Amino acid sequence: MSQGAGQRGIAGALPESVLCRGRFEPPPARIPLRADPLSLVFEGGDLRYIRLGDREVLRRVYVAVRDRNWGTVPAVLSDMRIDAGSDSFSISYHAKHKHADIEFAWEGSITGDSGGTITCSMDGTARSTFLRNRIGFCVLHPIRECAGQPCTIEHADGSTEHGEFPLYISPHQPFLEMRAITHEVLPGLRAEVRFKGDIFEMEDQRNWTDASYKTYCTPLRLPYPVEIRAGDPVAQAVTLRLHADRPQPQVRARPAELIYSIRDEPTVPLPRIGLGASTSGETLSPRELVRLRALNPAHLRVDLDLSAPEYPAVLERTSQTATALGTALEIALFLSDSAEQELEHLAALLERIRPPVAAWLVFRVADRLTGEGLAGLARHHLTSYEPRARFGGGTDAYFTQLNRARPPASSLDFVCYSINPQVHAFDDASLVETFEAQGATVESARRLYDGLPLAVTPVTLKPRYNLDATGTELPPAARELPRAVDPRQMSLLCAGWTVGSLKYLSESGAASVTYYETAGWQGVLAGAAGSRIPDKFPSFPGCVFPVYHVLADIGEFSGGDVVSTESSDALLADGICVRKGNRTMLLLANLGPERQTVILRGLDGPVHVRTLDETTAREAMEVPEEYRAREGAKANADPQGLPLDLLPYAVVRVDAP
Repeated sequence: MSQGAGQRGIAGALPESVLCRGRFEPPPARIPLRADPLSLVFEGGDLRYIRLGDREVLRRVYVAVRDRNWGTVPAVLSDMRIDAGSDSFSISYHAKHKHADIEFAWEGSITGDSGGTITCSMDGTARSTFLRNRIGFCVLHPIRECAGQPCTIEHADGSTEHGEFPLYISPHQPFLEMRAITHEVLPGLRAEVRFKGDIFEMEDQRNWTDASYKTYCTPLRLPYPVEIRAGDPVAQAVTLRLHADRPQPQVRARPAELIYSIRDEPTVPLPRIGLGASTSGETLSPRELVRLRALNPAHLRVDLDLSAPEYPAVLERTSQTATALGTALEIALFLSDSAEQELEHLAALLERIRPPVAAWLVFRVADRLTGEGLAGLARHHLTSYEPRARFGGGTDAYFTQLNRARPPASSLDFVCYSINPQVHAFDDASLVETFEAQGATVESARRLYDGLPLAVTPVTLKPRYNLDATGTELPPAARELPRAVDPRQMSLLCAGWTVGSLKYLSESGAASVTYYETAGWQGVLAGAAGSRIPDKFPSFPGCVFPVYHVLADIGEFSGGDVVSTESSDALLADGICVRKGNRTMLLLANLGPERQTVILRGLDGPVHVRTLDETTAREAMEVPEEYRAREGAKANADPQGLPLDLLPYAVVRVDAP
């Protein structure tokens, strides 16, 4: 029996929910509602996608409980009552947030009337004494409809301010001391959001790749964390109202078909796509090295803290891996106040190990930024080792730090920052919502550093560390996953999310992107050991994750170009189209839990369609070589469009001459 065949029983035991989402439990129920003329969705205590016809008015309304380190304590809901009519609704429920020393409970009420007024209220009480940074409502305005558009702010003192939602990402809060905000949805129709129970302010969440402007309670000018004592009350309300200046503004209905179009527009170069070195310390097997070479990685990133005694061993091990993969290293250097001595030691070490170096990323350990003169100092000590290596800097943290601190560009060959989709929200839908904001970070960074290439490095599913913690974070409990690990890494959802990320980072002009790690919980391969906690992270030894195939498909087109594409509903399905020579390849992902039919337009003639979904994922994970050897089903595209039937979280590859 072959090794692949021997493992098929293991993969076959994975249920479809695990293959799709990395979780044994099903996704939360979505309940469509109407408060005429508005449509919306109720999910897990939150309101989402409040729309007027095809135009989104609000992205989300929800209650957040944030601990002293800005960690979000999730709610458990009970006593749910929903009364939904054809043009109005009412909802009530009980919510409880409990983690470690935190216990907070509240009664929730949401109503929507037939005139389009929606009111959300929470009446809560602390059941323990704890430190908190925030408790209360958050309201998200969508960026596509609002960016650059005018709005009116009513402040807490009763004064009025006329402004606009930032077009490029604002480094700081665009509006403070808010009691209400109004913006025009359609000509002659305005949406007013009014807050009660606290003072609110707005931040541009694109800084962290959330595709929204978030208005939140409790101004950041107030000290935090603060103690809330058992028995302390928290009560707030948010009301959305429509105000019409004319009898019947023109409302366009949402399109009935889901259409994905390849545009006839100028192309942009496909970014150099690299991988992060595994942080597990596991040695890659010959078979794993062969599989990783098939991704054609442009580089392998490794992080070196030059004040740590173990860094020479890390550099030597990663250098051997890069050589075996036939690629070069992108080395992130973290320097202390003894940077001069650390760089002298590194320069001597390089002569002994002789690693293949393509680029250096230079940061300070203390704030993970590139300080004044730091890149020049590194260039002075390291250029003689590999004169062709490029020197980059900016931040190892989020675009936020780049936007606020504006590290100097002198001595830099390129600018970098990292992203992940889970700084503020963690559900599947919120991950998918980040694509547009990922592109916005590149567009804003290009404006800050005109002419310098941009490297997004690394891209991970979860934050690697908590830069904003105000206290010591407790280690994970026994048999709990580390905070940087997301079980969705091994799922089709991660594969589809990566397709969307590639599209928006590429089309916005990123020069280089580093995704995930080679092997392990945060990698594209499971590694020889597999998962140590299979009930929390369900994977098996020796398998590849579905995202492996996305990067392998893109790797075939290294050096090619990205063709602009458009989805009629990018929250449901989106993709990336690449060309190289006379070949065109499209990756299209169903981004949700429902089966979708997508009409593909822009191709004409014979094509081959290969599907990665719950029916093929087991083989693709166990024996990727056999899966990838298949050409795909033949189809014929015409100008009217090619219908593609996508199962939940499916990724399809379409090849055309």
